[in-house]
Amino acid sequence: MKEMKYDVVVVGAGIAGPIVARNVAKSGFSVLLIDKKPAIGTPKQCAEGISIKVFDKYDIPYDRRFINREIYGAKLYSPSGYELELRYKEASGVILERKVFDKMLAYYAAKAGADVLARTEALDVIKKNGKVVGIKAKHEDEPVEIYADVIVAADGVESTIARKAGINTYAPPHEFDSSYEYEMLIEGFDPDMIHLWFGNEIAPRGYVWVFPKDEDRANVGIGINSDNPKTAKYYLDKWLRENNIPAKKLLEINVGVVPVGGFVKDLVKDNVLVVGDAARQVNPMHGGGMAEAMEAGTIASKWIVKALEEENLELLKNYTTEWWETDGKRLEKVLKVRRVTEKLTDEDLDLFIQILSGADAEKIAGGDYGEVIKALLKHPKVLLSPRRITLLKELL
Repeated sequence: MKEMKYDVVVVGAGIAGPIVARNVAKSGFSVLLIDKKPAIGTPKQCAEGISIKVFDKYDIPYDRRFINREIYGAKLYSPSGYELELRYKEASGVILERKVFDKMLAYYAAKAGADVLARTEALDVIKKNGKVVGIKAKHEDEPVEIYADVIVAADGVESTIARKAGINTYAPPHEFDSSYEYEMLIEGFDPDMIHLWFGNEIAPRGYVWVFPKDEDRANVGIGINSDNPKTAKYYLDKWLRENNIPAKKLLEINVGVVPVGGFVKDLVKDNVLVVGDAARQVNPMHGGGMAEAMEAGTIASKWIVKALEEENLELLKNYTTEWWETDGKRLEKVLKVRRVTEKLTDEDLDLFIQILSGADAEKIAGGDYGEVIKALLKHPKVLLSPRRITLLKELL
């Protein structure tokens, strides 16, 4: 049995894992980043869109090798076909190539001094006197024991390591979405914008998206509540048929489960931290979790470095505190919005998309929805409906 020893072992090289590994390695500690996949980043489970702000904010190079194209806004479509367009003069986001992006994040971690091992699957934690002292893994099918002072579970939705370490990551099925996505050839959509369709018949609780990667190629996907009797694929195929879009040029098919609530309360247990999808750190409205994973990874790595420098693992608990006081607070607000939007009828969606102006939608996107709700509440069609008033007041 092969044995290894590091200051920190990070399980999972998605988004959160490599950010933690890079930041901690930069501070001079020994770090091992492992991922069970033979090629980091593959297969992708993502619509690949992200805000352009993250590159500066999290110190990630703006590298054309993983940026498919820049995006200048979004177009929202209501069930009856009303449109709301948010177009910016400058690029507001990018469509990534996640297979390259994730691998490059792991590369930045390696350059900063971390060791990185692909095809290395974490199977269990190693305990001594009731304390977690490392993990059992297999690297290229050979068993290996990795001992570390700090263990980071960044191993995605099903997070084995967080669970084995005794962190409660349970969330009810209703707090997950099922997603299904084709990367395919598709024409007729402005490739400078992302496109989102809403409606209870179109995508219950979620939306259909077209995220362009080329003039005529896009990620075309859907997210719906995972406790739906019908599958995400059923709704996506139905949408394509109804819009006369042939699904005959499919370059890739991705299936996934996305947490849209059920944030993990205690992000740290002794010397084990949970980050990213494993901690359900995902935006409950749009189901995106890349920026959230970067933020959580940044906060977690800061406290890991402090704890190791001061040789006081109690300091790790500050990660939970800081995350909940900052991003956790924001995501709880977004979750409230999601719970209200779940109750909207197609008529509501039609009406709200008609009423909202671009500026309002921008505020919603930024979570500043107080002003928006006040605007909606002034509209006669809202004032005449006690149900709509009640729903909107739930948000205030």
